[in-house]
Amino acid sequence: MSNSLKRPIRVLVAKVGLDGHDRGAKVIATALRDAGMEVIYTGLRQTPEMVVNAALQEDVDAIGISILSGAHMTVFPKILKLLKEKSMNDVLLTGGGIIPEDDILTLNNMGSGKLFAPGATFDEITSYIKNWVAENRTF
Repeated sequence: MSNSLKRPIRVLVAKVGLDGHDRGAKVIATALRDAGMEVIYTGLRQTPEMVVNAALQEDVDAIGISILSGAHMTVFPKILKLLKEKSMNDVLLTGGGIIPEDDILTLNNMGSGKLFAPGATFDEITSYIKNWVAENRTF
């Protein structure tokens, strides 16, 4: 199915909580667009509920959370819970920022997709999303 997607991959990029540093999120959004994806950027100070509701309304394939605030152990589990509640089981939750390796493993075990540390390449991120969507998303 990877060669026959009916529409561009749709990714919602969000900043959750009080973290006001969005340069990285904007750079990633641009890289995803350059890779042929359709990107919805929600802007700063989103709640997990706002993110999941926007993802549902926009019928996205993936949600990318940029987080630098240290609130990742609250934000990611809450979004995962809301995705399950809304039966959005075929939507990838991925992201990146300043997240300790032990926390990345814990969040992966809870159901998040790959989480990217600073220094991850655009190619690595876009390839991961494209491959995940091709393997897991039903159209």
